[in-house]
Amino acid sequence: MTCVETIASLPDRRTSAFATRAVQIRVRGRVQGVGFRPTVWRIAHGLGLDGDVRNDGQGVLIHLAGSTANIDAFRDCLAREPPPLARIESIQVTPHAGDLAPGFVIVESAGGDAHTEVSPDARICEACAGEICDPANRRFGYGLTNCTHCGPRLSIVQAIPYDRARTTMAPFAMCSACVAEYRDPADRRFHAEPIACPVCGPEVFCQALGEACTAAAGADPIAFAAQRLLAGEIIAIKGVGGYQLACDATNDEAVARLRAGKQRDGKPFALMARDLAVIERFAEVSALEVQVLSCSAAPIVLLQARPSHPLPDAVAPGLSMLGFMLSTSPLHVLLLRALDRPIVMTSGNLADEPQIIDDERALDQLAGVAAHVLWHDRAIASRIDDSVVRIMDGAPRLLRRARGYAPAPIPLPPGFADAPEILAMGGELKATFCLIKDGQAIISQHQGDLEHPAAFDDYRKALRLYGELFDHRPVAIIADAHPEYLSSKLARERREPMIEVQHHHAHIAACLCENDRPRDAAAVLGIALDGLGWGDDGTFWGGEILLADYRGYRRLAALKPVVMPGGVQAVREPWRNLYAHIDAAMGWAAFSTEFADLPATAMLAGKPLATLDAMIAGRLNAPLASSCGRLFDAAAAAIGLCADRQSYEGEAAARLEALAETGEAAAGGAYGLVLSDPDAAGLQVLDPAPLWRALFTDLAAGVCPATVARRFHKGLSQTLVTACTTLAKAHGTSTVALSGGCFQNRLLFESTATALRAAGLDVLSHRVVPANDGGLSLGQAAIGAARLIKAGERIAPCA
Repeated sequence: MTCVETIASLPDRRTSAFATRAVQIRVRGRVQGVGFRPTVWRIAHGLGLDGDVRNDGQGVLIHLAGSTANIDAFRDCLAREPPPLARIESIQVTPHAGDLAPGFVIVESAGGDAHTEVSPDARICEACAGEICDPANRRFGYGLTNCTHCGPRLSIVQAIPYDRARTTMAPFAMCSACVAEYRDPADRRFHAEPIACPVCGPEVFCQALGEACTAAAGADPIAFAAQRLLAGEIIAIKGVGGYQLACDATNDEAVARLRAGKQRDGKPFALMARDLAVIERFAEVSALEVQVLSCSAAPIVLLQARPSHPLPDAVAPGLSMLGFMLSTSPLHVLLLRALDRPIVMTSGNLADEPQIIDDERALDQLAGVAAHVLWHDRAIASRIDDSVVRIMDGAPRLLRRARGYAPAPIPLPPGFADAPEILAMGGELKATFCLIKDGQAIISQHQGDLEHPAAFDDYRKALRLYGELFDHRPVAIIADAHPEYLSSKLARERREPMIEVQHHHAHIAACLCENDRPRDAAAVLGIALDGLGWGDDGTFWGGEILLADYRGYRRLAALKPVVMPGGVQAVREPWRNLYAHIDAAMGWAAFSTEFADLPATAMLAGKPLATLDAMIAGRLNAPLASSCGRLFDAAAAAIGLCADRQSYEGEAAARLEALAETGEAAAGGAYGLVLSDPDAAGLQVLDPAPLWRALFTDLAAGVCPATVARRFHKGLSQTLVTACTTLAKAHGTSTVALSGGCFQNRLLFESTATALRAAGLDVLSHRVVPANDGGLSLGQAAIGAARLIKAGERIAPCA
């Protein structure tokens, strides 16, 4: 029964014979800035209840007077049908002794944490989408329409408290019609701070790019931009959290031009479509994927491409997955409504630079890529990239947490209620930061790679903004132990005491935290697989099995360390890792003799191997790394994938996974690793030497590369499961946490998780924060909070 049906079925409390009582209702969760008070007002009025509703520092506070039946119905309706963007964590009902005036009113917010009203940007709702497509509506064709249930939030906030005067909507005074909507509790635009219409709101423009920047012909700028897309042009578009570049995704030449103009060699492009019917022509879409695509966050969802309806190879080179999203804003809805095909919708930037949000910079820097720009004069306060989701092991999992999700808080597990205010700085790649306040973790949107100066500037700007929005005063700063991470260097410049946290411990702690593992729970086995993280022994780690809780960890097993000839250059050029692994497993002389006819042998023979030998022998720019990411790079290079160069981080591994997905699942064989006996410190080593001999033997025998890729994944997974079952028994635990960027590989993740569960182990994994370094700040914050709570005393400042 819906709330409307419930209300209709109950007697009005003024005519009911039921006894009247008064209660106070406390609602906690994401309940501010999402239309919660108007929803309360409408339900209370429908039930004839007296009282009031207000925001305060703990959420929403409601006073009600009426019959028991109607008050119970109110609570049920509120819990069953909250506003679309709300997330109720708890509803607590207690008696109220005070008198309540007749009628029901919305009271101005009480003092306290007004910052809690800042919520994530939300995809255009169905009601607004209907209005902008209705010729009879006053917002027909208006590309900046919004209401309480949708529209910009974090992207326009400049300061607290969150009201229009402190957003980028401040220059636009509301017309009388918008004012009436804003002040009417029965209207869905009640207190919607970005409210706008064609009369009083920002304007939309389309103009040619270039030296003259002359205005484009045509009365309707959005319709004109759509025509240019169909004509094969590249268009720059001002989206919710930054500029985007778009072209017809079915036009080979346009996609190739966009790739060349952006200087983006191989990284896949995101796609946008007007509806699910368009997406389903090009990709397979499950019911769960439909649900994620259609939610208010409207993320990019990775979908299996349909071979029967291929898009140009340049959309996602070498991959079998396509990243699709539906229209996220009114501007996108209007642009795509006449397009029966997907369009590329990628970030508006060059190469690896951050997405542009400044109008003048966009007009200048994108002129060499796009022919026209579709933009509006509402400023973007904060850059917010599109979020990315992939369905794995039956659940949606965030690969990038940004628009639509940040800055929604994540409740901390039991035992963290007394955690002080903490700031965790995150990593350096896929960076985020995390604030701990009032028993919640507030994680920033994806900040990108801090190695780029513009991204680092944005990171520092976001740190300041979040500190103001959430009135945050940290007592300690938590940072990665890597001495050269820019985020860690910045932490050392601050006044607050600093706690350093090991990279892979933070990965496991993040997994524990989002799975609501209590602070004092027993330690679990944690498998952390990624590219690189600074280890306690001064080498790089990246293939670790830890026994860990929030307060500490023991390193039980790790991949055998192998040198990275050239250091960071080995990350860019996988052939270097392949040579290092061959040298460690059997030596180049033996390999080149035994496998003389392999393409990989010929490829490596043409490289400067003498230089690498000198590096390895003298340990000159050749650090040791127990890295699973570099193991994937080497395996990809052995098969012939991205051997010379990766055009983006993880390309070789992504292509290896895509190839393995096409291999026969029951082809037999698995390239296993050998688990050594514990050394004096109790550490066991996973040695990949047997893997390489088996892999090269199969290649020499003409085994299909897809099968070889599949056997590589299978062998790694089986070895991890075997090691974990043995270690779990030895250390008395039945729980395993999976974290690190390598677990974004669906084949590796699903096979490992399934086998661990089959062995009787409980598996914890990521959903609400990325398994990659985007979730690192949450783990850092949880570790720092656990240590501070346990210590119960002030930490001495760092020297």
